[in-house]
Amino acid sequence: MLLALSLITAGILLRQADRVRFRLGRPRTANAAQLIAVQRARANNATPAVLVAGQWVQITGYWLLAAHGLVGAVVAAAGVAVQFRHLQEISHHAVHGVLARTRRANHVLAELGAHLPLGLAPVAVRRRRHVRDHHPNATLAADPNLAELAQAGLCPGVGRGQFAAALFFPLTAPGVRATAATLAANLRPRPGRYSAAVAVALVLAAAYAIGGWAAVLAGVLLPRLLLYPLLAWWSLLVEHTWFDPELRTGTAAEIEAGRCLRLYPHNRVLAALAAATWLPYGDLHHYAHSAHPGLRWDYLPALERHLPPPHFTPAALFTGRGSVVRRHRMALGG
Repeated sequence: MLLALSLITAGILLRQADRVRFRLGRPRTANAAQLIAVQRARANNATPAVLVAGQWVQITGYWLLAAHGLVGAVVAAAGVAVQFRHLQEISHHAVHGVLARTRRANHVLAELGAHLPLGLAPVAVRRRRHVRDHHPNATLAADPNLAELAQAGLCPGVGRGQFAAALFFPLTAPGVRATAATLAANLRPRPGRYSAAVAVALVLAAAYAIGGWAAVLAGVLLPRLLLYPLLAWWSLLVEHTWFDPELRTGTAAEIEAGRCLRLYPHNRVLAALAAATWLPYGDLHHYAHSAHPGLRWDYLPALERHLPPPHFTPAALFTGRGSVVRRHRMALGG
């Protein structure tokens, strides 16, 4: 138990090197050009590599913890799911080319640190889908994310029960099948990427060697197939006003203000909890990211303070008249 907690702590400490490096000299509020200048001055390949390593040191600690009874397994499952979600967002910034200093370092860190071991799509595929297809077309028919939402049943005229099930889509039978099918497709050998299945097998083997079957089940399979997809799904739901965007013209910020939202703008406790778990590495500040995708997560809060707020700033995800869920439901005709 002590070793498990020590590794989790060590992973957290390792991650701070990157945090300190990029937040030195960061203004509290500034425009994108000023923040990009600071970002470029701090850019390097070493601290991002330590950051990714720190996430996996934490995961190793949770694998050890999983072997310590039911409580340890439950904590490990939740902890690893959060770390997988963190790795997804770290690699998201690598896809945008702002995690590390060089293009190759961004690609390698994303592939080796997240995409291969988690069985995600190749980085090049994600870059095309996210940077080229999603960002310019967010909430429009050409946005591939709308197809994901429709697959879960979030489309005009959806019934109350189907809508409620869609909020937890990754935990439903169709959602689990979709996750498994996507994972199988990502692990299929393809030219230039024959090692995906091997990478996942190595993760499973490492988990077993460290924490036995408890680590495999609670530290890999349960988080990867159920819990992490659920966290990622909820993050997708709060990125945009998907079904009733306010179409605007003007600057990038003015356009994004009409189709983005900002969750928990006045609740620091819930905002901090979300940023530490299911909306990490700047995902809570998706509006600022959408307005200026070339900014690293460290600088999104400062940019957000400089920008006018988006037109929808909900105080809750699930409950209340102004919640994200209620707005989506009303927009779909509920």
